[in-house]
Amino acid sequence: MVSAIATSVLLLGAPVPAWADPPAPAAGAPQPGWTVGDRSLTWRSDRVIPPGDAAVEFWSGDTLLGRAKSTTDLQTFVLPEVSTGKLTDLQVRIGGKRVDATAPTSLQRRVTSPPATAPANPVDPGVSGPYATTTGEYTLPGLKLTGYPTPIEMRAVVVVPTKAPGKRPLALFLHGRHWTCYSGTELSTISLDWPCAPGAQPVASYRGYLQAQQLLASQGYVTVSISANAISAQDNDVADLGGQARSALVRTHLAHWADWAGAKRKSAPAIVRAAPPADLSKVFLMGHSRGGEGVSRAALDSLNPPPAGTDDYHGKVRWTIRGLLLIGPTAFGQNPQPNVPSATILPGCDGDVSDLQGQMYVDESRGLGAGTALHSALYVIGANHNYFNTEWTPGQSAGPAADDFFDDPENPDPLCTPGVSPQRLTPQQEQQVGATYIATAARLFVGGDDRARPLLDGTGVRAPSAGPATVLAHAIGANRSPVIVPEPALGVRGARLCEQVPADPAAACRRAGEYGTDSPHFVPFENPEPGRWAVALTGGTTARLRPANAMPVTGSRALALRLIVAPNAGATPVTVAVTDERGRRTELGTATVTGVPGTDRTTSYWGQEVRLALPRGIRAVRQVDLTTGGAGPAWLIDAWGWRAGTPAVKAAALDRVDVGDLRVPEGDSGTRTYRVPVTAYGAKAAKVRLFLNGKSWVTSVKPGHSTLTVPISVTGNDTYGGDRAYPLTAKAAGNAVVGGWIGGVHSIEDEPMPTVTITPAVATATEGAALTWQVQLSGPAADDYLYVVFTPLAPVSGPELSSTDVDPEWFSTFTGEDPLPSRPLSSTAVQLFIAFEPGVTSGEITIPTIADSLPEGAEHVHLRAQLYPPDFSRPADVGFADGTLTD
Repeated sequence: MVSAIATSVLLLGAPVPAWADPPAPAAGAPQPGWTVGDRSLTWRSDRVIPPGDAAVEFWSGDTLLGRAKSTTDLQTFVLPEVSTGKLTDLQVRIGGKRVDATAPTSLQRRVTSPPATAPANPVDPGVSGPYATTTGEYTLPGLKLTGYPTPIEMRAVVVVPTKAPGKRPLALFLHGRHWTCYSGTELSTISLDWPCAPGAQPVASYRGYLQAQQLLASQGYVTVSISANAISAQDNDVADLGGQARSALVRTHLAHWADWAGAKRKSAPAIVRAAPPADLSKVFLMGHSRGGEGVSRAALDSLNPPPAGTDDYHGKVRWTIRGLLLIGPTAFGQNPQPNVPSATILPGCDGDVSDLQGQMYVDESRGLGAGTALHSALYVIGANHNYFNTEWTPGQSAGPAADDFFDDPENPDPLCTPGVSPQRLTPQQEQQVGATYIATAARLFVGGDDRARPLLDGTGVRAPSAGPATVLAHAIGANRSPVIVPEPALGVRGARLCEQVPADPAAACRRAGEYGTDSPHFVPFENPEPGRWAVALTGGTTARLRPANAMPVTGSRALALRLIVAPNAGATPVTVAVTDERGRRTELGTATVTGVPGTDRTTSYWGQEVRLALPRGIRAVRQVDLTTGGAGPAWLIDAWGWRAGTPAVKAAALDRVDVGDLRVPEGDSGTRTYRVPVTAYGAKAAKVRLFLNGKSWVTSVKPGHSTLTVPISVTGNDTYGGDRAYPLTAKAAGNAVVGGWIGGVHSIEDEPMPTVTITPAVATATEGAALTWQVQLSGPAADDYLYVVFTPLAPVSGPELSSTDVDPEWFSTFTGEDPLPSRPLSSTAVQLFIAFEPGVTSGEITIPTIADSLPEGAEHVHLRAQLYPPDFSRPADVGFADGTLTD
């Protein structure tokens, strides 16, 4: 019989505090805090991990094992479908940062001051416009999406200009993944449910951008911010973590706005009728966190629509998306639409999407498309992830909120700890920065005002309306032409061509710090990931970089380089010379790069843009010489011929590629080989890099239907083992954009899930004894663990057992909370588990209690039981366990 006392036995060791160094396990034993199954891993945190946008990832050393799923207690995480035979140095990372180990003591206890104040841009888009504004909301029938059992709410807040003439451009805002419900003022009352449980309130994340909406509306934009709580509550159960669903939600709202701008205006919601008609030929999208990936996918799906029958949005595209502003976005698919301009805010103190993977919306658009769309990255020193949304900000939100930059009170971070660092922005300062740069991107991408471009393209100017914040910028695209794009064909002398995501750590551009990824340029799509390169430079040495062919720069006024130096590095001179197509060498001069302020808890190895004037007589560059001063290392991301201006975006013809997803029965026995379709739609042969089982290759996919033979072993049996997934992923390599980036084979369990019997129906005990229940499965699991999870609910009648009625050490161990003040168990993070090993069918759960001298009478506990399959997908309700404690 399996004994399961809350979660300690499940974890095969005492829970490990999130910031504590786990002790070294005995040889062959699982690390404390972990359960290692035949093909699953489970980890338990001692504190609630609030739902955020970054995925919870399990790693074995430098190898990514996969993205884990959580139970409703927000403390226990399971990774199904993983080979557990050879695992060492198990780690949990969220947004690239470790959360199962001690936060570093910040070796760099002193951080540099921000760069000197930049000159003000002549035009400041953060200044309010001439129009008064009005605000309202609308609610429409819910949207049914594939893979989401609960319909998605169609709810929005609208802010519009009054008395603005003619049709007005439309700006749509989409929030990210956050907890969806709350029932009190403490984080212990939050949940990721939808709809919210009785007595709980929904988190109005869609109301968190009113300042930016009001700014744009004053400048003549019709603005709408939409709700996506139902997606946030369900997106960890779909392979792409919600990107396609958010795209469908955005496009469904846009379709309504297209109706309301035309024949259906009279039936529009009141706030829409009170607004000027929206101009759907001028649409601007803003997305925060997973909302950023959602609006990017919406832009891709609008310009390269999915094939019929594969998309949850079934209408025509009746809009044109002119540009995107993304705030701390996720980039799980790393699949931007390169022909839609974008600007991406990277918060320097981001504690959620800590690896700043949104950098990929710049870097991974390189070499795809026509190259005329501007793609900008904006590194905001001192900004965290949450405070761009007022409903995620303590003191401004209606419900519980928190600073996502989780800090160690005994070891405050010198850059990101509020009250310690003068560079950490206040919520109001951060929200002002967000509003200013949202308006800047809209002004350039939709309004076509080139005077706003210098704020986004690395020119090195500031917007006075952004206040004291330091915002660093670099960009690619627009009027740039490639000069140095690192690749194996690049001749390199005096430096090292290095891999950003290598299989061999010795080939890496830089080994990440112990705490996680420290350069957003090196965030992996898969690990390893061939084909991504940079140039590692050595201080005091001249690097000679020679592309395979002389690179045309006619018309370029400067050579623009994206260079990384170490965080907090002093002023580092970089002397640059070029050799033209005739062999003439020209010294361009010396630029200076100062390290971005950073600590061991930030992602601060970030490429800064420097420019040096190119003489007019140079028509092509044959070689670039870089001499880096100082002793520290540096890295070149790329170099471009640059000239001012924002050209009209050319919509280069790109094939759309989607990876198919086969759902097949498990069967009773045998090994099967399946052919997974990888389909291209367009006029050219698309090049994509495919990833399967740790291997990758580049292949051409002709327009139409192309299939790959994927050998997969599926061993059938006649006992329950749950579904199994064999993912195949894809990334664009040329002439393509990738929509459905993850697919493969999904083996469906064809045996019924075991039933669960709980005895006694009502357990009884006196104070000081334990309440105990026996749990029986009707049959064993075949291959891996099954989990029965018990969550306390308010009892049907009578007083509820409280946090001070149970053993305090037991309570604190399994909740991370203090028993005081006394409160009902249903308002705490208590959960009880049984992990049934393969072949085992019985177990028990126990709640230890304490005796006191208070005459309290009978108290009750009411536990909901849910059975989770091995793949930790949606649980099945299997009954209740009730108990009564008497004096």
